[in-house]
Amino acid sequence: QVQLVESGGGLVQAGDSLRLSCAASGRTFSSYNMGWFRQAPGKEREFVAAITWSGKSTYYADSLKGRFTISRDDAKNTVYLQMDSLKPEDTAVYYCAAALPNGDTYYSPATTRRAYAYWGQGTQVAVSS
Repeated sequence: QVQLVESGGGLVQAGDSLRLSCAASGRTFSSYNMGWFRQAPGKEREFVAAITWSGKSTYYADSLKGRFTISRDDAKNTVYLQMDSLKPEDTAVYYCAAALPNGDTYYSPATTRRAYAYWGQGTQVAVSS
């Protein structure tokens, strides 16, 4: 089992950057695929980005490619989401999630919510215009 705590959210202006962090408990962090999701007010939680346990494969929502970057530091049990050129529509609560790989997800991370068993409490990101 793994526990996740997000940090780094805040209020920024359009065009600014933020880096979110997700710290995981436990000594098996390096075994987990990690993902970021977000949920805007009145909307469904949506996939943002994911990275495999090995760090060799990443995947992004099409609309976010080129602006967001996911990375991991297994020595620190932490996964990051670098967000650049932020837009007001990026305003949401951002959630970190973890999943043990299975089958194809050893090589390519899952992008669906139900694939992730463990979730953090979320961190709020607000982007003003």
